[in-house]
Parts: sequence; structure tokens; C-alpha cells
Amino acid sequence: MATNLQIDPDLLERALEIGGRRTKRETVNEALAEYIQRREQLKILDLFGTVDPADMMTDEEMRAQRKRS
Repeated sequence: MATNLQIDPDLLERALEIGGRRTKRETVNEALAEYIQRREQLKILDLFGTVDPADMMTDEEMRAQRKRS
């Protein structure tokens, strides 16, 4: 899909240098993928401390459940 964006030229130049990609397109696609990955990691970090270890299955229970599946 063709999209026209006004991207800060200094940021794009820095990203090209640091990322080592050959094209602006590769650089922007990689940056978007990293952005998504980072945001998903932040969501996971928000979950820390919300699970009670006492509610978790033991290794044996997990193995038994896998065998049943």
C-alpha cells in the first residue's frame, strides 16, 4: 500500500545509519516491527505481579494436561 508520510529526515537518516538497512522502506518497516514488539513487551510487563503463584500449575500438572490434549 502506498502511503505518503512526512518523516523527520534527521531521524530517518540516523535510523538508516544505525540499522544498517539499505533502503528507507526497509528501515521504516523494521522500526515499525520493533515498535510493535516493544509495545507488546510493555503489556506483558504490566502483568507482572498480577498472577498468584499458588494458582499456577505444577510441572507435573502441565505434563498431564498436554498428554490429555
